[in-house]
Amino acid sequence: MSARDQLTDGLYGLGWSTVKKLPEPVATRLGRSVADLAWKRRGKGVQRLESNYARVVPDAGPERLAELSRAGMRSYLRYWMESFRLPSWSPERIESGFEPKDLHHLTDGLAAGKGVVLALPHLANWDLAGAWVTTKLQTRFTTVAERLKPETLYDRFVAYREGLGMEVLPHSGGTAFGTLARRLRAGGLVCLVADRDLSASGVEVDFFGATARMPAGPALLAQQTGALLLPVTLWYDESPVMRGRIHPPIQVPGSGTRAERTSVMTQALADVFATGIADHPEDWHMLQRLWLADLDPAKGPS
Repeated sequence: MSARDQLTDGLYGLGWSTVKKLPEPVATRLGRSVADLAWKRRGKGVQRLESNYARVVPDAGPERLAELSRAGMRSYLRYWMESFRLPSWSPERIESGFEPKDLHHLTDGLAAGKGVVLALPHLANWDLAGAWVTTKLQTRFTTVAERLKPETLYDRFVAYREGLGMEVLPHSGGTAFGTLARRLRAGGLVCLVADRDLSASGVEVDFFGATARMPAGPALLAQQTGALLLPVTLWYDESPVMRGRIHPPIQVPGSGTRAERTSVMTQALADVFATGIADHPEDWHMLQRLWLADLDPAKGPS
């Protein structure tokens, strides 16, 4: 392991071992201070976040974009502070930490026994939403995690999410899709973060007026298994409680090839994501390139 990888792994380990022991108000203030410091330094992540916000809020001038990126970094650090502390939260704290609207779409879908796919963008804290599902609804689910470097960091994330009651599959290796399909055919729940896919198998969508690529998996799983595909959007307000909405199901088109149906469904998913992101842009933690026009390394930070 390189020195950089050791440092990265050590910092995350320190976060999970130390931040979770802090009183919640102290952790909140620490997260805000770290966010403001990172924002002032204007590193690549902050520049990319601001560039992405410029597409989401096209009429925003430099001052407004700076305000958004500062709020975005504070939201991003709130996500990390909550995530570092989640393993130490009581069931009561987890249950009171999230209030989703239109929950019936999920509970009715699970009751029907056909399986449910929840698809989310990188909004607010998807780990907290997942912990709420396993705790409040007493429903385990399966998800997929990208293999991170160093490997020890990936192992930390898997252990963290499994500790919250999730089944975690590696994104690479080619076996994840089959396992997800089996879980759904058994009436289970699958949760996928689905607003960014840079692989060759991604589906091109119109997203805030420009072309981006999103994963085909949610739409393909719904087609192959008959499971419901439910978009979910999340956001923060000034309270300690995260808010969310479970949107109506994305329907499988009645005609067309599999690729055509997948394209239509993924575009419908992108449209719901766009609505949630436009309503709460500061809670969209997209510090990487997303739109195809931005993927040329010569055009700015990744």
